[in-house]
Amino acid sequence: MALEEFAGAIVFEIDGQEIEVVDLSVTTKTGRKLVKTMNRSGRAKGFAKGVTEYDISLTAVIPLTGDIDWESIENAKVTIYPVDPAGKRITYRDCFVTETGEKYSVENEARRDIKLNALDKVEE
Repeated sequence: MALEEFAGAIVFEIDGQEIEVVDLSVTTKTGRKLVKTMNRSGRAKGFAKGVTEYDISLTAVIPLTGDIDWESIENAKVTIYPVDPAGKRITYRDCFVTETGEKYSVENEARRDIKLNALDKVEE
């Protein structure tokens, strides 16, 4: 059996500026909704298409100087790409921040939690 290689670490950029990210998760909501009807079989008959939503949650370290004004981010371009140059890049366009938060702990560096939404996704 051949050894397989999997995706690993990523580089995260907002409008071309690289951000030191500790944790990142992207959720895509398809917008599809179950259509329930009254029928003899007693089960749903299908689905209706809706609007796709892209939710991005990230945790970034808080630098001593040069921190980003996260709350004011609107119409940003967010690009995620693997450290390996052979991997494909994913770009989220028209991003805006919906929530920010900070957390401090004894063992780790200070961190900031940010939630963004995007209007479009492009795979390059």
